[in-house]
Amino acid sequence: MDNRVKKLILIGGGLRGLAYTSAASMMPDKFEVVALAEPLPERREYLRQRLNIPEERAYTTWEPLLAQPKFADAALICTMDRDHCAPALAAIRRGYDLLLEKPAAAVPEDCVRIENEAKRCGTKVLVCHVLRYTKFFRALKTMIGDGMIGEIVSIQHREDVGNVHQSHSFVRGNWGNSDRSSVMILQKSCHDMDILQWLIGRPCTRVQSFGSLTYFKEENAPEGAPERCLDGCPVGDSCPYNAKKLYLESDSGWFRTASTHLPEPTDADVERALRTTQYGKCVFRCDNNVVDHQVVNLEFEGGVTATFSMCAFSQGGRDLRIMGTKGVLYGRPGAETVTLYDFAARKETEISVNDKILDETLVGGHGGGDTGIVSAFYDLLTGVPNFSVCDISESVANHMIAFAAEESRLSGTVVDVAAYTASVRRAAEATDEKE
Repeated sequence: MDNRVKKLILIGGGLRGLAYTSAASMMPDKFEVVALAEPLPERREYLRQRLNIPEERAYTTWEPLLAQPKFADAALICTMDRDHCAPALAAIRRGYDLLLEKPAAAVPEDCVRIENEAKRCGTKVLVCHVLRYTKFFRALKTMIGDGMIGEIVSIQHREDVGNVHQSHSFVRGNWGNSDRSSVMILQKSCHDMDILQWLIGRPCTRVQSFGSLTYFKEENAPEGAPERCLDGCPVGDSCPYNAKKLYLESDSGWFRTASTHLPEPTDADVERALRTTQYGKCVFRCDNNVVDHQVVNLEFEGGVTATFSMCAFSQGGRDLRIMGTKGVLYGRPGAETVTLYDFAARKETEISVNDKILDETLVGGHGGGDTGIVSAFYDLLTGVPNFSVCDISESVANHMIAFAAEESRLSGTVVDVAAYTASVRRAAEATDEKE
């Protein structure tokens, strides 16, 4: 077993890059971050100092970093969705193993290209399906594996995005427009497609999906609402999306940092962002086009079914009900227990998952999953078994469920996942042949 400290390079110094490198910094016996690439100078310098990286190893873009001979063990790819593929392929070809932020890529063909290149080069690629690494979902997987509910028959899974989270990330923010980022069911919920397949343990065969952008659009703007919240909106006092309240008067470091792209913004920085970027615009006057609610029906091999609902109009969080031949498990990430209803005993039992310190709010580090996956990445690099870890092929297969769901939503058809995936693989191979 190779127990030496692994050297990492970071490509993309936004909030996800900060989260993973912060987790790595808490494990000095396992990781050392030795270089980074980040275009924004304030972020780059903040991370450089935080991680104690020499100035000559702090790059503006990833190209000169990956042009160097390999000098670390692995790369963390934490750029925006549409900027994952190119640095991932370059890093693989340079010999780096990868911790790759989800989604693996914004379009299905690029996911397959990353998979193919990783397999060709013998590279380890771990995509950040962080829910697998929380105590809650690891406990569920263990309970299912122990046969506590018999064979799974069906799962009901709900992701409550949260109305404020939707407005911040998927209306005003980086992922509001799929032409710049990726579709909502992929960006927000490839976590969930992956979890469903992992818990069920069988491939998904067919999907059907419905959803739309219903509320956050121009025709729903209040009468007299200006372009920007700071310009004196007549309903500003009662509006839950008032940018002044959410950003300028908020104590949320995440909101303030995200809106300004600065690691330690002042009030003046936040106000400047609200006057010059979409973070200060009325939520009904942005250029967002992703859905604000979507449902997916899924069929898995052997006839197992699942329903998934993603909706902005909620407080936020997730919950699941897993129905088996011997009983039912249900719970909510962040709770201390999972409830088991046993058919034979005809009673409910609360089972502890030692989850008291975890947090499934929108700033809760994915319920411990961010730290969990960084630790699991070390296991992967050193050959230690970890039952949450999946290889790139399984990850790509689960991405295809999300892509197929979007295809169904747009076409109004039931999509055969295997046939859809085969068509994507052919397209990916054609792209590689042209290059």
